Amino acid sequence: MPWQALIDAIMLLLWGLMLLRFTVTGKLYLLLHPDYMWLAHLAMVLLLGLGLARSVQVWLSYRQGRGRFLRSQEHVALLPRHFSVGLLIAIAMVGLIYTPRPFASETAFQRGITDVLGQTRSRPQRFSLSGESEDRTIVDWVRTLNVYPEPDAYTGQTAKVSGFVTHIPGWPENMIMISRFVLTCCAADAYPVGLPVELPAGSPRPAPDTWLEVSGTMQTTSLDGKRQLAIGSATLTEIPEPRTPYEY
Repeated sequence: MPWQALIDAIMLLLWGLMLLRFTVTGKLYLLLHPDYMWLAHLAMVLLLGLGLARSVQVWLSYRQGRGRFLRSQEHVALLPRHFSVGLLIAIAMVGLIYTPRPFASETAFQRGITDVLGQTRSRPQRFSLSGESEDRTIVDWVRTLNVYPEPDAYTGQTAKVSGFVTHIPGWPENMIMISRFVLTCCAADAYPVGLPVELPAGSPRPAPDTWLEVSGTMQTTSLDGKRQLAIGSATLTEIPEPRTPYEY
């Protein structure tokens, strides 16, 4: 049996199946921006096709007694062949078992959510306040503030956004941050954006990472020694975690 060629076929099939699993379950949205999904889909088709072709070749060669001719082409490699192939198979197996989870408040703290309200890496090409204010997402509000950061300019406008709850250290008990992660390419470059929310009097503070739809009126609030735009008179509705929890 040409074991080397067979292991190559298994490796290709496992990687193709891993990408197929992420595609079918929708978890690919947690790893890639939709604009780059076609690359993953193309890689999936090619890997599965190559793996199947290699498997058929191995089988036919074995049946005809020519297994010794099915050696993979030798090439210069930084790592020993058996180690690199084993590593690729191990990664594919982990991908088939592990289920990706969307980033939440802990990662938001690590990536600097406290500084993100007035700064976003997504630079708008033009400034426009057209359309209804309640149609803006968290990212739309942050982009708008990035162009014109005076919070009083938006006081009284209605807002309706959704995201996960983050508790900012040092904030009053009646204040939370409603947050989303933005993907520009892949999960490695995801960064958090958020808006402060003032809870209604007597309302319990939602637990971190709870997904909420927040409706209210924009107001100016003082937090961390600076004036910030916040959602006041808020109505909080708990919602399930979206299938695509990131903004793009």
